[in-house]
Amino acid sequence: MDYVSALVPPVVMAVFFIGVIRVIVKTQGGANKAKEDAAVDAALARAEGARQASAAGKTEV
Repeated sequence: MDYVSALVPPVVMAVFFIGVIRVIVKTQGGANKAKEDAAVDAALARAEGARQASAAGKTEV
């Protein structure tokens, strides 16, 4: 019975991992894709703007 207790954790992790991958794949695209893409683009633009402002502040000193 020791082999059963040794195999249970990897099997549980494998099932969990497969479930996570299935959720990720199912949530790609769909009705909210444009809204999610816009949110990511806005976050990237804010990060880029902050980086440029930081770089501009360093050159003025």
